[in-house]
Amino acid sequence: MTALPSAPVEKVIVTYKAKTAEAGSNEAVKTDARDKAAKTGESLAFERRLAGGAALVDLGGSATKQDVTEVMDAFRADPQVASVEPDIRAYAMAVTPNDTDYAKQWDLFEATGGMNVPTAWDKTTGSGVTVAVIDTGYAAHTDLATNVVNGYDFISDSADARDGNGRDANAKDEGDWNATDNECGVGSKASNSSWHGTHVAGTIGAVTNNTKGIAGIAYNAKIQPVRVLGKCGGSSADIADAITWASGGSVPGVAANATPAKVINLSLGGASSTCPSVYQNAINGAVSRGTTVVVAAGNSNANTSGFTPANCSNVITVASTSREGNRSFYSNYGSIVDVAAPGGETRRGTDTPGTVTTPQNGIYSTLNSGTTTQSAENYAPYQGTSMAAPHIAGLAALLKSAKTTLTPAEIESAIKANARPLPGTCTGGCGTGIADAAKTVDAVTTTTPPTGTVFTNATDVTIADNTTVSSTINVTGRTGNAPAALKVGVDIKHTWRGDLVIDLIAPDGTVRNLKASSGSDSADDVVTTYTVDASSEVANGAWKLQVRDVASGDTGYINSWSLTF
Repeated sequence: MTALPSAPVEKVIVTYKAKTAEAGSNEAVKTDARDKAAKTGESLAFERRLAGGAALVDLGGSATKQDVTEVMDAFRADPQVASVEPDIRAYAMAVTPNDTDYAKQWDLFEATGGMNVPTAWDKTTGSGVTVAVIDTGYAAHTDLATNVVNGYDFISDSADARDGNGRDANAKDEGDWNATDNECGVGSKASNSSWHGTHVAGTIGAVTNNTKGIAGIAYNAKIQPVRVLGKCGGSSADIADAITWASGGSVPGVAANATPAKVINLSLGGASSTCPSVYQNAINGAVSRGTTVVVAAGNSNANTSGFTPANCSNVITVASTSREGNRSFYSNYGSIVDVAAPGGETRRGTDTPGTVTTPQNGIYSTLNSGTTTQSAENYAPYQGTSMAAPHIAGLAALLKSAKTTLTPAEIESAIKANARPLPGTCTGGCGTGIADAAKTVDAVTTTTPPTGTVFTNATDVTIADNTTVSSTINVTGRTGNAPAALKVGVDIKHTWRGDLVIDLIAPDGTVRNLKASSGSDSADDVVTTYTVDASSEVANGAWKLQVRDVASGDTGYINSWSLTF
């Protein structure tokens, strides 16, 4: 981060001792300021009384560091003065990154069409989260390299993969160019390689504060390139396998993912009035493993319901907005769109297709200069819902990093609930509005203290391998039944929380499950608050937190737990 500016001290804060004239009289302070001015040769003037009773004294506009020192020494030498200190400057901690092209990233910071990302960086930058970019693969780029982890090439057809061997552990982007018209079906056009996946990856996780290029939204997250798009696009079978593998699921013939992603970005799609089961099954599996799936709505200026996987369930479907805060002229729309994000417009809707007339209004990100195969790294503006989706994927990574217990459903709900209305227009439906990163992060990190009576048991209870233990809270002094929103606070220390099944047992023996086991959840500890409907239970009595360890190799203990009535 850049150093804070060195601002001159223009005022001092003087606190007088109690019962002195200056402590209660502004006129006395004015007289004292004149006396100190005469002694030091400076232009001192009483400005106002502060809320705590101290006096703010102005040094004039031209005081040097030496002048300030002399003035403060004069006040300190006065036996009537309890303390004196400089009136220093404070700055918003969302410091502007020093990346050389950050000024081009209006999508992150501009008030009208931007996503209010910098203020979110005060609380989270994506550390500890891997984001899978299921796309064209990775074109080597120094503004991404340190944030990239091993991915996979899921293109099964070697001709489409252009690497001679189909699926392999190398996610290198071999190029998606088409040499001739109609090569990929009637109506297809010859085109250069897009390096699409690298552009998407830069928006999410470009290295930041490295005095070059751009800033990523979740710049301390890791990017996992997963290649599914090559010559003539990609197949739903390959894409579904990629979703499964990226989220930590098992794919026949493919080694397990060593760094499963908690966020998946799918800036891809095709025409279909329904979500194919191969997509839906893969997405459901990913979500069940705790992975948030983000999908581009599509670029056909049509209802998103006709495009997939945007029309699948359990995903966050993202429309695109322009720099002016309107729905981008190309963006799909409709009731299944969840939220909007900046996707830019490198041309106006009335300009000739294929031209770039307003590059400053596009989404600027990492790219490659090669027309077919990889050449020198560079940067360029693109437009598309493909560019909008990674803004939401980056935000999802910020949220997951800030609060690791968030589920995909909770992440989606938070993003949608804290979006702001489009300042422009959206015909057809753009979800709940433009996502607001800072507001959403604040919402998930700000906890409201529970109201009511809190009963706590803070006695440690050891959780050994393959054992069942419990901790008891005796609730007394309550009348009637427990609340319909009983808060169960849990603090369990454990080195593999997926081993644990957690139940709340009411005084009459009724069991309510709070957490199931999960073989893929390798994170430490369970520190969260569950809400259960206990309105059928009598409040008074012995309530138990029961914890079962269902696997070997990791142990821990119940640190504390509570019930809030």
